[in-house]
Amino acid sequence: MRKLLGLATGAFALSFVATVVLQLSPELTRPKYIDLAFRIPSAVELASLPVAARFDFPLGSENGALAYNAQRFTENRHLGDDLNGIGGENSDLGDPVYCVADGRVLVARDGGTGWGNVVIVLHAYLENAHRNYVQSYYAHVEKMLVHPGEDIRRGQQIATVGTGGGRYFAHLHLEMREFVTPFIGPGYRENTRGWLDPSAFIEAHRGAPEDDVGRSDAAPSPQSSP
Repeated sequence: MRKLLGLATGAFALSFVATVVLQLSPELTRPKYIDLAFRIPSAVELASLPVAARFDFPLGSENGALAYNAQRFTENRHLGDDLNGIGGENSDLGDPVYCVADGRVLVARDGGTGWGNVVIVLHAYLENAHRNYVQSYYAHVEKMLVHPGEDIRRGQQIATVGTGGGRYFAHLHLEMREFVTPFIGPGYRENTRGWLDPSAFIEAHRGAPEDDVGRSDAAPSPQSSP
């Protein structure tokens, strides 16, 4: 009798432990690395960001020539600018997309349906002796030439113009955001709090024309998508 009771107790204990382990296994096996897109940068990480001296346009020339704005910020509740090559339609497919300022890549990945590939860069800049942060957001791109965590320079090629996986005529969806933690976002929204007019922000932070340095292409990296 005691032997049967002992066996029953042991079986219950083993079953209980197995159940607990099974339920906790997702937590026990959770990867320690957290995607940069889902965590808030620490004060140390923010302090280590390179300071952007000025901002340039990401398509065409540094001052925005050789490109046009097909759908402006707040037009049809649009949260960014849709920048196109002057030829229209798919004439700019594969054209270089340049980083608007010195910064650090937070996201370089597929943004899901409607977005295609997305690159998000975090920038620090000084205004009235105060350190501010802004994100530049590049969507519908074809090839991505940078990696999350990489420090990049103003005028460095970070991507090529795409079609959002074939959903649109080729163009660059550009957003400027007053956020630190990145997220893909809706693209259209009535309330634009936290979003900035991209063209107006860049124009206000262009710097002197003599500081234009031209564009520098980057060789495709392993992150590049077909």
